[in-house]
Amino acid sequence: EIREHDENARIIVLTTFDGDEDIYRAIQAGAKGYLLKDVPREALMDSIRRVHAGETCVPVHLAAKLAERVSGETLSSREIDVLKLMAQGKSNKEIGAALFISEGTVKSHVKAIFAKMNVISRTEAVANATRRGLIQL
Repeated sequence: EIREHDENARIIVLTTFDGDEDIYRAIQAGAKGYLLKDVPREALMDSIRRVHAGETCVPVHLAAKLAERVSGETLSSREIDVLKLMAQGKSNKEIGAALFISEGTVKSHVKAIFAKMNVISRTEAVANATRRGLIQL
């Protein structure tokens, strides 16, 4: 909303969330900086100066997460729905019933999720999605 009122606004997100999806959404929304709240004072001041000067400022370890997000395939909204239900411990049959799709379709979505996330188990998929900020437990 801020950028709608002033397209030249330079926004720095200061947060506790370090998931690659959180970083990606902030940058996509127009943020020029993304910092964690535990950033040292001098680094914060430096970031403010750099963003004011027109630079984008994302610490290296967060930029690496962002690069991982950008390079990976994006999950569809339906795959995210399936993943959220997987995180609740639902079986394929239960997921199908909740989403009004067949168990076979659920299996196809789970297979696609595994491939896109480069994981081999439901537990790994949920852990990866939680770490990335795609879902919350």
